[in-house]
Amino acid sequence: MASTVAPDKIIDPSDPKASKKIDFGRMNRKAWLITALLVLFQIVAFADKAVLGLVASEAIPDLGISAVEFGFIGSAFFFLYAVVSVVTGFLAARFSVRWIILTMGVVWAVMQFPMLLGGGAAILLVTRIVLGGAEGPATAMSLTSAHSWFEPRRRALPSNLVAAGSTLGPVLAAPALAWVIGAWGWRWAFGVLGIVGLVWVIAWLILAGDGPYAGHGKKDSAVKDAPESNAESAHEIATDDVDKQPAVSLWRAFASLTFLAAVIGGGSNFWVQGFVTTWLPQYLGTVVGLSLPQVGTVTTIPWILGALVLLFLGFLGHRLMQRGYNAHRSIAIPFGIAALVAGVCFILVQAASGVAAVALLCIAAGCSLAYPMTASALAFAVGARQRPIMMATLGGVASIGAIISPTLVGWLMTRAGYVSPPSGTSLTPEMANNMAVGVHQAFTITGVVLLVGGVLCILFLRPEALGRTLQARHRKG
Repeated sequence: MASTVAPDKIIDPSDPKASKKIDFGRMNRKAWLITALLVLFQIVAFADKAVLGLVASEAIPDLGISAVEFGFIGSAFFFLYAVVSVVTGFLAARFSVRWIILTMGVVWAVMQFPMLLGGGAAILLVTRIVLGGAEGPATAMSLTSAHSWFEPRRRALPSNLVAAGSTLGPVLAAPALAWVIGAWGWRWAFGVLGIVGLVWVIAWLILAGDGPYAGHGKKDSAVKDAPESNAESAHEIATDDVDKQPAVSLWRAFASLTFLAAVIGGGSNFWVQGFVTTWLPQYLGTVVGLSLPQVGTVTTIPWILGALVLLFLGFLGHRLMQRGYNAHRSIAIPFGIAALVAGVCFILVQAASGVAAVALLCIAAGCSLAYPMTASALAFAVGARQRPIMMATLGGVASIGAIISPTLVGWLMTRAGYVSPPSGTSLTPEMANNMAVGVHQAFTITGVVLLVGGVLCILFLRPEALGRTLQARHRKG
C-alpha cells in the first residue's frame, strides 16, 4: 500500500530542515494523484445525485407516485445531509480523512443495488436518505484531503479541480445513464452506479493517504500571534499562516457575518443543485420537447459550463494568491460574481423562448455550481485541525437550499395545475403548459436567492479578517 508523508504532523516548508524531511518531488506527484482520485470521488457523488432526474419520466408512473411525492423523494436526499456533515467534520478533526472517505464510498455503492433489485417508492425514499447522509460530507472531506497536500497559497487550483469533479459527474453520467435506461431500463441506472462506486473504492483503498498539512490527531501549533507580515491588513491573519492558528471557539465563528454570508451563498448553489438534479431533465423533456437521448445530452451543458467556470476561477484564484492577495479577493469575490451572473440569467429565462431560453438556463445553472469555493474560502478562517469542521458544517447548513427547492418546484407545478399522467399515457399540452408555469415561477425565486447570496459573499465572506477576530477574542485556552 502506498505510503504517505507524515500524516500526523504538519511540516512547515519554510523550515530550513524541511528539505531533509520531505521529498518534495515525490510529495507533489502524490498530491496530484490524490487530487485526481478526489476529482473521481466528486464525479461519482454527483452522478448519484443526477440519476433521480434522469429516471423521473419512467420511474414516476412505474412507482405510482405524484410530482409532489417525487419532489419529496428528491428533497429526502438532503434530510441527513446536514447532520452527517457536521458530525463527520468533528470526526475528521481527530481521525484520518482517508478512512472517512473510504466509508462514504462503500455506502454510496451499496445503496444503489436495492433499486436495481426491484425496490419500490418506499425503498427509493430510504436509499436516497441514506445516500444523502453518506454524501453530505463529500465536498468538505474532499477539500480537507486536498488541502492536506498543498500549502495555503497553492490550494485554490486543486480545490477548484475537486469542485469541477462535481460538475463532471452529470456530464459523464447523463449520456451514459440515458443509454443504460433506454437499453436495460431505468433500474439499471442505479446498478451501474453501484458497480462504478465499488471500482473507485478499491482504487482509493490501494492508493490514498493523508498529506503533510493534515490537521487530525494533534494539538494546534502554539502560536501566540499569527504573523502579519504578509497580510493585506492589520485586521487579517496572514494567508500563509492560517494553518498555524490555535483552536478557537467555533460557536463564535458560526455566529459571524462571514459564516452567514458563506451559508447563504453556498445555499443558493445547493438550491440550484436540488432543482437541476431532480426536475431539469423532466422539464427539458416535457416543456422543451426533447427525447430521452437529447435530454441526456443537453443536461450535460450546465455541468460542462460549471466545470469551465470552476477551472477558470481556480486558475484565477491561484494567480491572485501567488501575487499576495487574500482568500476574500481570490476566492470569495469571484464566487460572488458567478452567483450574480447566474441569478440574472435565471430571472431572464421567462422573458426568452426557444434556444435563447435554453441557453440562459444553461448559463444560469452552470454559473451556480461553484458551492465548494465558499467552503474553500471559509477554511482560511481557522487552523488545520478545525478546517474540516468549518467546511463540513457549512455544507450541512447550506444544503437546506437543496431540501427546499425540489419540493417547492413540485408544489409550484401542482399549484399551477400539473398532474402526472398515468403509466403508459402521454402528457397533454395543457399539463405541459402547467408544468412550465410552475417551473418558471421557481426560476424567479432561484434568481433572487442567487443575487442575495452573491452580494453577501462579495461584501462579507472575509475569512482572514474573521481569523484575526477569532484569534484576538475567542481563542481557546
